This record gives sequence, C-alpha cells and structure tokens, in this order.
Amino acid sequence: MPRFLAVYTMQPEDLARFRSLPKAEQEAIDTAGLKQWTEWEAKHAAAFPDRGGMVGKTLRVTRDGIAKAVNPFCGYIVVEAESIEAAARLFEHHPHFSVFPGDGVDIMPFLTEPAN
Repeated sequence: MPRFLAVYTMQPEDLARFRSLPKAEQEAIDTAGLKQWTEWEAKHAAAFPDRGGMVGKTLRVTRDGIAKAVNPFCGYIVVEAESIEAAARLFEHHPHFSVFPGDGVDIMPFLTEPAN
C-alpha cells in the first residue's frame, strides 16, 4: 500500500494568539480537541503504521553550520492509503485546524521504500 507523510502545520502567530487566551479557555479547547483527535486517530488507526508525534523548535543544518530556524511544522504522522487523495480525505475537518489553531496538513508521498 502506498505510504504518505502527513505534516501538521501551524503558523507561529496563531500559536501565540492561542497561548494568549485565558488559561481556562485554552484548557477547554485542549480538552475538546484532544478528545476529538483521539477519536479520529482510533477511527483510522489501520491507516497509521507510524503515529508520529508533535515536534518542537527547529535547528537547521546547512553548509554554513547550525542555526535556529522557523517553519510551520508542528507534527507528523505516516499514512497508508490507496492514493494521495484518499490520504488527504482522512484529514478533512481534522481537529488540528477545526479546534486547534493549526492551519493545515500537508500530505506527501514517500518516493522510496522504508528501510527494513
């Protein structure tokens, strides 16, 4: 079955706006969103050979060395689906952007086979 990398994205200013909400409001959103996320993941568990996880701050390595960097990536999951369109449909109305301040999920096909 084809495999895809799904990358959760969030703009830093959207996260900052969320973190500026009153603590009780943040906690209410977290409670509702995590419940929906857990239910979504359980519903589609067979499609996830690697559940991935959330990621933090970035360091970029280039020929010039190592430096702090900013990108919109905040998490990932590996998806198995018949097509990229089928993989993308799994994320329609996902809590990452329907509840939380995420702005999208980028879906990309793996072009090489996983290492054994």
